[in-house]
Order: sequence, then C-alpha cells, then structure tokens
Amino acid sequence: MNVYIREMKAHRKSLIIWCIGMVALIGSGMGKFAGFSSSGQSMNELMAEMPKSLQAFLGVGSLDMSTASGFYGVLFLYVLLLSTIHAAMIGATIISKEERDKTVEFLFVKPMPRKKIIGIKLLAALTQVGILSIITWSASLLIVGNYSRGESIIRDIGITMIGMFILQILFLVIGTAIAALTKRPGKAATIATGVLLATFILSFAIDLSEKIEVLKYLTPFKYFEAKTVMDGGLEMIFVWISVVLIGVLAVSTFVFYNKRDLNV
Repeated sequence: MNVYIREMKAHRKSLIIWCIGMVALIGSGMGKFAGFSSSGQSMNELMAEMPKSLQAFLGVGSLDMSTASGFYGVLFLYVLLLSTIHAAMIGATIISKEERDKTVEFLFVKPMPRKKIIGIKLLAALTQVGILSIITWSASLLIVGNYSRGESIIRDIGITMIGMFILQILFLVIGTAIAALTKRPGKAATIATGVLLATFILSFAIDLSEKIEVLKYLTPFKYFEAKTVMDGGLEMIFVWISVVLIGVLAVSTFVFYNKRDLNV
C-alpha cells in the first residue's frame, strides 16, 4: 500500500494539470459552438462545403453539428487524443521511472515480489486514468448540458466516455508493455506516444481513402468514434479486440519486466 500511495503522490501535480487541461479543452470547444449558434450560420452546410481532408481532420462524419451533442462529437476526437496520451505516458513512466531516476535499489529491496510491485503500480496508474475519465465525463455533462437547450445528452456522452475509458486502459498497457520491453527506460514514454500518434494519423488516412479501410482494425482510434457510437452504440468486435489486447499487453508487462535485468 505504501507503494500505491507513493505513486499517487508522485503523479498528483501532473494529474491535476491534465484534468484542468481537459476541462479547458471542453469549455473552449463548446464556447465555439455557442459562437457559431449565435451567428446564425448553418454548421452542417459550412462543414459540407469543406474539403474531404478537412472533414476527416475534424471528424465530422454524419454528426449533426447544429446540436450540442453533435458538436461535442467532433470535439470528442481531441478529448480522446488528450486522454490517451495521458494514459500512454503514465503507463510508460510509472514502470520505467525507477530505472530512469536510479531508485531501483530503493524500491526492489523491499520484501515484496517484483510482480506485486508492478501490480500495485498498474493499480495506481489505472486509478489516475479513472480520475481523469470521471473529471472528463462530469465536465462534459455540465458544459455540454449548458448549451443543449433541452436536448438529451446523457446517452451520447455516456457512450463516448465508455469507449474513451476502454482506449485509455488499452494505451495504458501499451505504455507499460513498452516500458517492460525496452532497455532504455528514459525513452519508454516517447516510444509509447509515438505509437499512439502513428495510430492516430492512420485513422485519418483511413477516412481519406476507402481502399485502406481494412486497416481500421490496426488503429484503436477507429474503434469508438463519436460519429459511430452515438448512432449505433459500441461495436462488440472492437470491444473484444480491445479486451484481448489489454489482457495480452498486461500479461506481457508482468512477464517481461519480471525477467529483465534492471539498470541500477
């Protein structure tokens, strides 16, 4: 339990900053919705006139931009990006920082198996990801609700947040698995973020070209898009792919970290 508390305290300030940044993103994004609504411009017509590449970049799809939930669906792409970057970075650093900061001997001389220490670290990382998710969910309900004009938003926001949380856990264990595998602990967060950005860019490429649509299974950013889940809910094939990947990567973290020689 001391390890858990130590990890929570070590990442407390950064978690607060991430939460503030997320609330600011949602608040400023929905503020733009209010500006467009008051100007009398038709958001749907404006988006329809834009090039396909820009529509893909904005993640418009079939969303109704004249509604608060539809506009939030476009904003959600960047909410998702921010939350998964946090998850990947916390996953990588929480495993690798002992070697990076030269505190391996201090931690691993404790009378606890290495697997137990890693398990506690994963629990601390999951807690922080969960806190950011709850803050994001609450902020979304409050801020989007302020602009909804009586529109029901609870289901739409709820379904996107469930998808976001699944991807947060997925990128968390991607980060921990990379940290467990790499021999350069200082580079683990950079590699994890690079993997995330590569899959993010691939999701844009798929929107631009139907010829590579089959590659959507390789990028988690196509699993729970707002324009898809708001209309039809979560696709179970992507839920199961995510669950399997999370299980494999979590086991890999324990197995590879338990076998490796630590840099002291």
